[in-house]
Amino acid sequence: MVDYKKIGLVNTRKMFAKAVDGGYAIPAFNFNNMEQMQAIIMAAVETKSPVIMQVSRGARDYANQTLLRYMAEGAVEYAKELGCKHPEIVLHLDHGDSFETCKSCIDMGFSSVMIDGSSLPYDENVAMTKKVVEYAHQFDVTVEGELGVLAGVEDEVSSAESHYTKPEEVIDFVTKTGVDSLAISIGTSHGAYKFTPEQCTIDPETGRLVPPPLAFDVLEAIEKKLPGFPIVLHGSSSVPQEHVETINTNGGALKAAVGIPEEQLRKASKSAVCKINIDSDSRLAMTAAVRKHLAENPSHFDPRQYLKPARESMKQMYIHKIKNVLGSDNKLIEQ
Repeated sequence: MVDYKKIGLVNTRKMFAKAVDGGYAIPAFNFNNMEQMQAIIMAAVETKSPVIMQVSRGARDYANQTLLRYMAEGAVEYAKELGCKHPEIVLHLDHGDSFETCKSCIDMGFSSVMIDGSSLPYDENVAMTKKVVEYAHQFDVTVEGELGVLAGVEDEVSSAESHYTKPEEVIDFVTKTGVDSLAISIGTSHGAYKFTPEQCTIDPETGRLVPPPLAFDVLEAIEKKLPGFPIVLHGSSSVPQEHVETINTNGGALKAAVGIPEEQLRKASKSAVCKINIDSDSRLAMTAAVRKHLAENPSHFDPRQYLKPARESMKQMYIHKIKNVLGSDNKLIEQ
């Protein structure tokens, strides 16, 4: 059993309470490799923001759970080297699919886990989530549950259509399970292809697809049922069109890729939504920089040559999200 507190990580409890009271959201960025981790920490330190570093099941398969855990431990020391005396970094399991997966991460030193039973019948979701909570809380690890189903595809999480969270279920679910936060479905979606062209309208000035608005009425109903309770939004990448265009200009083929408008995420951040998950935007920022660099420098073959601008591209994207969308800059408890 690894004690996450001894390696400098924190859980989400205090940072979520502060975010709900302050009307901002904590960034939850997925990482799979060193460059993503470096960019996340550089951005968090530069903006003086708390941050959640997320590991998906796909990332665990790709990079190895043990290596990722030690990278997170290194991230704490890296933040201190960059000048942050008291970093607030959470290592979080994203979309845990079973008690065994969550237990493995808790034992490995994760400070927060998500158990995703949203595709199960309601009673089974409650039972599995409660089991994870009972184990996690023995070690002061916080737990995120989920009600409702997001559409889209990202890593191993896939659903053809979404089902909004039912506000009438949230009190019962939170009470029975004891979860620390609740992921809901109000129209966000996983991946870079969040909506079909048929679901969108076309901006007459730019010709770009405009997705349907989020269901803020559902969010407001949930807030009334659970006043002050931490709410989470998954699938909240904005799919920046400048990165899509850079990718396509340099040999890519991303067609009809569209995300959640940032003004809607800004609005959500001012509510009880205190954690917003962003993954695809990082992938797009990285891929756009790599494609552009290699197109402009065809003789380069050293990975450092193209991964350095890719890291910088991700860092700037993270800084933008923290400062201009989520509002978590300058929110460290001890700066």
